[in-house]
Amino acid sequence: MEPAPAPNVLPETCDFTVFGGTGDLALRKLLPALYHRDLEGQLPADYRILGVSMTDLDDDAWRSVVRTALATYVDAADLYDGALDRFLARLHHLMLDAENPDDWHRFHALLKDRPHPEDAVRVFYLAVAPKLFGAICRRLDEIGVVDERARVVLEKPIGHDLASAREVNAAVGGVFDEAQIFRIDHYLGKESVQNLLVTRFANAFLEPLWNSRWVDHVQITVSETVGVGGRGEYYDNAGALRDMVQNHLLQLLCLVAMEPPTYVGRETVRDEKLKVLQALKPMSPADVDHDTVRGRYGAGLVDGAPVPSYSDDLGHGGSRTETFVALKTEVQNWRWAGVPFYLRTGKRMDHRASEIVVVFKEPPHSMFPGAEGATAPNRLHILVQPDEGMRLHLTAKEPGPGGYRLRPVSLDLSYAAAFDVRLPDAYERLLMDVIKGNPTLFMRRDEVEAAWTWTEPILQRWATSPDRPKRYAAGTDGPPAAATLLERDGRTWQEPDQ
Repeated sequence: MEPAPAPNVLPETCDFTVFGGTGDLALRKLLPALYHRDLEGQLPADYRILGVSMTDLDDDAWRSVVRTALATYVDAADLYDGALDRFLARLHHLMLDAENPDDWHRFHALLKDRPHPEDAVRVFYLAVAPKLFGAICRRLDEIGVVDERARVVLEKPIGHDLASAREVNAAVGGVFDEAQIFRIDHYLGKESVQNLLVTRFANAFLEPLWNSRWVDHVQITVSETVGVGGRGEYYDNAGALRDMVQNHLLQLLCLVAMEPPTYVGRETVRDEKLKVLQALKPMSPADVDHDTVRGRYGAGLVDGAPVPSYSDDLGHGGSRTETFVALKTEVQNWRWAGVPFYLRTGKRMDHRASEIVVVFKEPPHSMFPGAEGATAPNRLHILVQPDEGMRLHLTAKEPGPGGYRLRPVSLDLSYAAAFDVRLPDAYERLLMDVIKGNPTLFMRRDEVEAAWTWTEPILQRWATSPDRPKRYAAGTDGPPAAATLLERDGRTWQEPDQ
């Protein structure tokens, strides 16, 4: 038997480099996450954060930019003057042109400018366009800063199809060993997603029910009220399937459907997730036509305010890019054979939510003849965001004499209420795992390529189909065809308050 993994060990020394240090991701997510971990005393005793960008800023100017960002994205109650000043003092900025060798030599000198630089864990977070991943990694190798203590973090998307994903993986893998590569999906760092593993594998009553005998179907929804905003150029070359389904939704599906690992360790969870991806029913052109729906938002009302159409956001018409996807798939293995998994994601929807619903089968026999009231199938509703928690929907008897009056009720677990603590952002957990060298919650190369292998036939069929994405009004739950996808199977999309 493989030995249990060693406990996570926090290094004493760390240089955390953010390529794209003045970008939206760094200022909105990465630096606030690192500030919170510093506030909790969880970062290495001797660490630095190095921002690298094309912007001409010295250390003090970048610290001023970060101070403004923290004031925007961190709760004011957590911005202690002493803690904030201590954190900002750890920050350094370097303007770097990737094509200029002199700039890379200056970066090398900055990394070496510390006592015992050979002992430092070096994290290189590539918050830049994926087309730069390979070139940056090669430059890091050329200047001699990649050793066994180095780690590289890759933001999605890893390519735009299977061939380009393999190209990116080969380029990065030519410099870093697979154990040093952390492909980040922030959904896997969310508390409710983490708790899904605990719910499944630390509670014995669920496991006998977690299979095709008792589960009717599974729904996974990630809906957004925002449009493409300033990401129009990127999004129009990606679309909802590449942007959300190929990574976020398939990762959630894997955690729902995976077999119990021997223990939750560095490779055991990723091994089981890979098996799920490999067991997904392949999509033929006929399957794509029958079991997928793609849509694009038009003008409408979101939260009572008028919003423009996708074409207006993009600045031109004629695009065939989808902003909504709904699809049906199956995991073809012993546990899940015959159980449909319905996936749905879209922009400019009627509410913001990420959720998983496991719908159980009806009781095999009705034992309450003449009972009044409504019943509904039991459901486990896992709320990933914005209000993380779980709801178990049951059928109960209304109090009172005179027979049985049945009514659906729910047992609610709100993480915020149950634990009365600040729920850390997903990036806080994931960045700490990078620093500690724990890859459990990150996508392995074979996972990424297996996801693209399953997704690519859908993209290819859509590219050749004469059909265009179906229009839906902003502020709704998507095109009517998405509801039909379930209704023809005698099912409906579930909402938290149903």
